[in-house]
Amino acid sequence: MENLDLKRLPKHVAIIMDGNGRWAQEQGQDRLFGHYHGVVSVRKVVEAAAEIGIEFLTLYAFSTENWDRPEAEVTGLMTLFVDTIAKEVPDLHKNNIKLSFIGNLDMLPTSAKQALADATAQTAQNTGLTLIIALSYSSRWELVEATKKIAQKVQNGQLSTDQITEATISENLTTSAFPDPELMIRTSGECRISNFLLYQLAYSELYFTDTRWPEFRKADLVKALLDYQSRERRFGKTSAQVQIDV
Repeated sequence: MENLDLKRLPKHVAIIMDGNGRWAQEQGQDRLFGHYHGVVSVRKVVEAAAEIGIEFLTLYAFSTENWDRPEAEVTGLMTLFVDTIAKEVPDLHKNNIKLSFIGNLDMLPTSAKQALADATAQTAQNTGLTLIIALSYSSRWELVEATKKIAQKVQNGQLSTDQITEATISENLTTSAFPDPELMIRTSGECRISNFLLYQLAYSELYFTDTRWPEFRKADLVKALLDYQSRERRFGKTSAQVQIDV
């Protein structure tokens, strides 16, 4: 962390936690073995993010497309989610971390929905790192739902079409309470965003690493943050314009 500028950290970091299954197969184990070890990485990365001073951390845990995986893997993942939340929430609460969940949570089993509700309530007043878990999440689903909400407001006379702005869309997304991520990290060497925060990532810096998620640790996070700090964030402007603004 010696070269990390703590004054130029991204406020919000999003991570696609990829590679659990492939890592497990490389160990000669089944995919659930990788998911269980991935939980260790979640713990380590959350601790590191809080220590470094990241304000918001979003982890892509389970997409709507993941429901199409083999039934045994999905069932095992749901059990893992419930068990992990029950075990980790006391420590998260103790460390002043606030938990939030985004996604089509109605698709989750009752036990998982209850665990999420309990965790959210228990940590609601915490003021440190906000940890956002994307579960049963799909950005296309999110955009469709936002469109329905906006259309309903127009139909009810609460909003006219010429009043719809970028802010209107943002306000109707599941992430409306959070700033857009400045940095998105994906592990395991895949270079795509897989239906994750499509609207919110419009001007995010993207960082891809070959490291499998079960092996991702604080040093890997710092490396991504250093890469982020080496980039010039122009938001459509030229380098000269950015220098003038600074």
